[in-house]
Amino acid sequence: MNITALQFGLYRDGDNNLDSVQSPVIDQAFSTSAADAHIAFNIEDTTARRDFVEDGGKRTESYDLRGGQIDGPVHVDAPHDPSSRENLARFVDRTLDAAERNGAQQTWIDLVDHGGGDGGGLQSDTHQAIMSSTDMAGAIADGIALHAKEHPEDAGRTIDGVVANQCLMSTLGFADALSQDGVKYLAASPETMLAPGTPTSVAEDIASHIGDPAAMAKAIVKDTMHTKYGMPGMGSYTPAAAMDVLDLDATKIGTMRSSVKTLDTALTTAAKGSDDAQAAILDDARSVDGMVRFDDGKLPWHADRPAMALYDTFAQDTRLSNDVRSAAANASKAVGDIVLAHSESHGFAPFGGADYRDAVGPTVHFATNRGQLDPWAPKVSETHTDFYKEVGAAKLDKALLA
Repeated sequence: MNITALQFGLYRDGDNNLDSVQSPVIDQAFSTSAADAHIAFNIEDTTARRDFVEDGGKRTESYDLRGGQIDGPVHVDAPHDPSSRENLARFVDRTLDAAERNGAQQTWIDLVDHGGGDGGGLQSDTHQAIMSSTDMAGAIADGIALHAKEHPEDAGRTIDGVVANQCLMSTLGFADALSQDGVKYLAASPETMLAPGTPTSVAEDIASHIGDPAAMAKAIVKDTMHTKYGMPGMGSYTPAAAMDVLDLDATKIGTMRSSVKTLDTALTTAAKGSDDAQAAILDDARSVDGMVRFDDGKLPWHADRPAMALYDTFAQDTRLSNDVRSAAANASKAVGDIVLAHSESHGFAPFGGADYRDAVGPTVHFATNRGQLDPWAPKVSETHTDFYKEVGAAKLDKALLA
């Protein structure tokens, strides 16, 4: 058996308008596998493209890759529902099973499709569904538990990292949920991504830096931000205006969660106690642009603000009390401590030259009017998450937007 540094599970949801444009990630998997036999891939691709079957039509293709070649049979099934928590859990279970067979040092999964911040991702047109971020993280936990139950001899194996090749998935809420599953790293963008998005070659960045998280994170960010794609009428473009790799260490995430809760409590108290403080808080928040900065208002994620930039703004505002400013500075530091690597564009050309210099690290959902709270709920809800409830964000929204 070849030494396996990395088991890389690629879960691609092509059951929507991204089927063709996002499909190069599969070709990249073959290329990456051919270049490095220390990486074992398992792939589940729900698609209508012509590949392993002669005629088209939606189906799910599942197979393993090693050394650039298909390793074993290709299973072609009726199309799975990629937005189903149960289906993603089974994929996670199979990925961990493969990792055990191959003796992998680390196990990562790559979730490829649409994303919507703390609202979730993996949008299936056939099933008219999108998986909530709670269920996305929950599916990973379910898959880990399934593997441990079926293989007690390997019960300590977990998912080491998640690549979210989806829009807007570098968030405090998603990081918090994954950390509680035991996931160690999240590689994601705080902004929308241009398909095909994160290149599958990041698997080589991970495999080449087992045991060196800082170098691994820098390599993933550099690879993503320097990848060039081409499309008729668009010329060449890079897939992301900003990219992060987050350290989901339980202690660091716990400190972050506690610090944000302390800040939200202080902001709530201030907003309830003074109209001037309420106005200052909203003024500060409006000064920090939310994501989807190229959009004219059709998409709902303008309340997903870069957390560090937002908290730094509160910390520097002399209109606010010392308690609020101190809590904001602590929250900013706690968020900064989970950022292993990041890069952002000073003027992202595909998005009209929008400036992302403050998009350093994950976003937090912080509405400045009632229309920003959950404009696409219940289909996509960024407030129905454990993190939102835990840090007291609902009480803060009520104090600010009543």
